[in-house]
Amino acid sequence: MDHRQTFLSRYDTAACKAAHEIISCYSTSFGLATKLLRGRIRTDISNLYAMVRIADEIVDGTAQMAGLEPNAVSQLLDDYEAAVLAAPTQRFHADPILHAWALSARRCKFKTEHVQAFFTSMRNDLHKHNYEAAEFNEYVYGSAEVIGLMCLDAFLVEQHPRPHERTMMEHGARSLGSAFQKINFLRDLEEDTHVLGRNYFPQLTGELTDATKALLVADIRTDLAAAYRCIPLLPFDARVGVQAAADLFTALTDRIQEASAVEVTHTRIRIPKAQKIAIITRAPWRALHG
Repeated sequence: MDHRQTFLSRYDTAACKAAHEIISCYSTSFGLATKLLRGRIRTDISNLYAMVRIADEIVDGTAQMAGLEPNAVSQLLDDYEAAVLAAPTQRFHADPILHAWALSARRCKFKTEHVQAFFTSMRNDLHKHNYEAAEFNEYVYGSAEVIGLMCLDAFLVEQHPRPHERTMMEHGARSLGSAFQKINFLRDLEEDTHVLGRNYFPQLTGELTDATKALLVADIRTDLAAAYRCIPLLPFDARVGVQAAADLFTALTDRIQEASAVEVTHTRIRIPKAQKIAIITRAPWRALHG
């Protein structure tokens, strides 16, 4: 028996379980959808999400609430980016989340430029409070669309789609990431505005109105429609989970549309548990039949 391999395999498993705990603690909807991904893909998506979540926690107030000064938070983000970029070159990490991330980054060949774009957007959260249209698009690309592209890299390991299909799937991945981010901006409007002092939407120059909300929801639905058109191209091992995630966020968009602007501003809109279960249950059939 190769004891070195046994030790390493056990640590790999423990690290991936730790990454899965991150997703379980921070996102019930996304966590449920991830359970419908199969085997290796589920592990890689959890490992990716865990890295992303930790970066989010650095910039979204957790580090500051722990007593770190702004300069220290900025340095912590820089250090974490450097560690994430270097992680795939090393087979062992004392930090289990970095270890899990590195396993998936090597296997899925995540692109350095996507990771850098993500951290660029995270860095904006440390000092930027309002966005013009072009800045908003750039922020969403780095904070969400590249995550969709990295998820696609995980889905397509050992797959060989035709170039035009790959291009279509990349457009769908970016669109779904964009939709998720914009939905979260609307759902987290009160916290972003009153706790973190951020206004992401360039259309929002004061209090949210029903008219502005309708415009934002219409933009989200355009992204979702583009994503749905590409789901049938995905490998089935990934398709059911992506279908579930898209359906869950569509249901959340529906509830945001039905709520008043005042409700959206002051209440975190949620999907009832029974509806979530129904959506998850229907996802395999919808992934097969559309």
